[in-house]
Amino acid sequence: MNQPANGIAAMPNTPLKSDNGWPASKDPAEIGIKSYLIKGTDIKIRCAKKAGPLLAAFAAEFNEKIEPIDKGALDDWGYCFRMVRGREDRLSNHSSGTAIDLNATKHPLGAEHTFAEGKAAIIIELCAKYGLKWGGTYRNRKDEMHFEVCLTPKQATERINALGLEQ
Repeated sequence: MNQPANGIAAMPNTPLKSDNGWPASKDPAEIGIKSYLIKGTDIKIRCAKKAGPLLAAFAAEFNEKIEPIDKGALDDWGYCFRMVRGREDRLSNHSSGTAIDLNATKHPLGAEHTFAEGKAAIIIELCAKYGLKWGGTYRNRKDEMHFEVCLTPKQATERINALGLEQ
């Protein structure tokens, strides 16, 4: 793949997909990116419509059960069209609006064991509930701030309905 000046690898003339297989685009409207309020906070995250209810509900429980989501730190985000950090051949799941980072300054990329004792087990349970994968469980470079959808769009809709979340 060629690497143009903007840092985004040139892709074949097929629809772009993020690393988890969801549609990705530089144009957020093209893939249905919407802002979701995280209940219990005044923070909004931008996510794909078909994944947003899962990510926002997860973030609300994270805020309640793991640690408060920082106000004013501006270190919580979702949609951002970019490559996986350190890669030139894979679009980040942020590019499809199917990943969020929470309290990023407290849990920097590559750092391990950044959560209070016992919280990792609760994070893993919450991720299972919402169909997410946690970057803290990555085999190589840990990314404890990062949470991504690991369901297909159809499975995500089914999980949203099963949990009674608003779409």
